Amino acid sequence: MDTDKRKGTNTVFKTVMTIIATSIITFVITTTLLYSQGGKKDTETVIGDAAKSGKLSAKLSIIRNKIDSEYVGNINEDDLIEGAVKGYVSGLNDVYTEYLTVAEMTEFTEDTTGEYVGIGVYMTKDTANNQILIYSTIKDSPAQKVGLMTGDIIVSVDDEECNGDNYDTITSKIKGKEGTKVKIGIIREQKEMTFEIERKKIEVQHITSEVLENDIGYIYISSFEGNVATQFEKAFNELKEKRIKSLIIDIRNNGGGIVTESLDIADMMTGKGENLLIELDKNGKEEIKKSKKDKQIDMPIVLLVNEYSASASEILAGILKENVENATLIGNTTYGKGVIQTLYTLSDNSGIKITTNEYFTPNHNKINKIGVEPDIKITDYTFTGDIDIEDDSQLKKAIETLKK
Repeated sequence: MDTDKRKGTNTVFKTVMTIIATSIITFVITTTLLYSQGGKKDTETVIGDAAKSGKLSAKLSIIRNKIDSEYVGNINEDDLIEGAVKGYVSGLNDVYTEYLTVAEMTEFTEDTTGEYVGIGVYMTKDTANNQILIYSTIKDSPAQKVGLMTGDIIVSVDDEECNGDNYDTITSKIKGKEGTKVKIGIIREQKEMTFEIERKKIEVQHITSEVLENDIGYIYISSFEGNVATQFEKAFNELKEKRIKSLIIDIRNNGGGIVTESLDIADMMTGKGENLLIELDKNGKEEIKKSKKDKQIDMPIVLLVNEYSASASEILAGILKENVENATLIGNTTYGKGVIQTLYTLSDNSGIKITTNEYFTPNHNKINKIGVEPDIKITDYTFTGDIDIEDDSQLKKAIETLKK
């Protein structure tokens, strides 16, 4: 998501990815927010164009008449409307464009602000196996404390079986009032396990840091949401006080977040006025985002990336690869999510998210469906989210590179 603006009484967010969108990979790509400004008319136009469609109106009228005259079950008018709008938008066959109900919009807001009541897990839908996977737990969260782990397959919530078909509703079932408990059934290495977990207010920390051997600083960024640039700057300054001489920034398994957060972090490593990001709209109009501050971090840097580094992560990767001379990218080619969505909040607090822009690296290289190539490619590696110098070949190579 870009520069902060507001659009009348209807908030507009530019997104790089939505949390509830699914893909062929088994790691969720998180949402990126941008705010736009203008008038209320734009939102009404989106709905008005659909209402004016003669073919749509005629077909819906025929279908509704048939339902009224022959359907034997109960009719819920709100459900019919929501289903019709969802189906209409899904007809674009764009996995990133969708209609969000009021409940989905509420969840969307919670996820992007970085604070909510729940157990503290990141989940994704494994489309190949129709399973719900835990791909990460939040540090010091109830989920982590009871022992839920990356790779666990969620098979039940409060004794109700679930799979990938329930993905859109499973998050709301796991969340709830603070102090209440939820029972999570999982499969781990073909063994079934059950955990009863108390829901608590979760304040997500997206940064972890440490000093490694040879005075190498290490910062892991799990997401670019919720004030992460401030967290990153604080972590770096603390490492700097410990006299680090070089820095590893790890964005593996980071599915994205707020683009302005990514740009603010990149701004710390680039000179003032340098190109950071190029956006292209439907009409071919380009907008170039530039760094606003003088360089704050001037030391050898390694950026660790993998195939699950997406969206805002790829923006940072492109900037460091092309605009930071003392930066080296190590790992796998990134995911390749290089389009931006705009989310309109409608008058009833539902929303519609539409792909509106494509973005490119500072040198105008394409990211969408291509990704960012690392300078040193290492495909055989183990990454659990923890620092593991012995078994994590990508991290080991990063340390070796900075030792030189």
